[in-house]
Amino acid sequence: MSTLTLERTFPHPPEHVFSYLTEPKNLLKWWRPESMSMKEHNLDFSRPGPWSSTLINAEGGLHKMSGNVVAVDPPRSVEFTWGWHDDADQRGAESRVRFEVHPAKGGSLFRLIHSGLPSDESAQNHGKGWTSTLKKLERLLS
Repeated sequence: MSTLTLERTFPHPPEHVFSYLTEPKNLLKWWRPESMSMKEHNLDFSRPGPWSSTLINAEGGLHKMSGNVVAVDPPRSVEFTWGWHDDADQRGAESRVRFEVHPAKGGSLFRLIHSGLPSDESAQNHGKGWTSTLKKLERLLS
């Protein structure tokens, strides 16, 4: 199993950053790589329970993912399971994502930890998607 960790700093207090990581109105502003659009969603990381999103790439291909929010500790962390769906809408192997927010000089340190990935190649591919997605979050919070 492999783990991906990414960090960003933001010039905002943890409470503000946490709201962008958990509240539906804020998640919808950045939750997808730059080249994709949102087709459907049930995104609310502010409370335990199911979540899902379906993205559309530039060629029209669908990319569905879903899971369960398993822990919320405002404004420090939120953790949820993650699984991709295949073309028959069958959910595949499950991994886990944790967003952490720590106070830092002048703002907050954000850490994304995506664990339980099946291989280093999978971690690299998720890294590309998360890096593109986080560029949108960085623009919103810079």
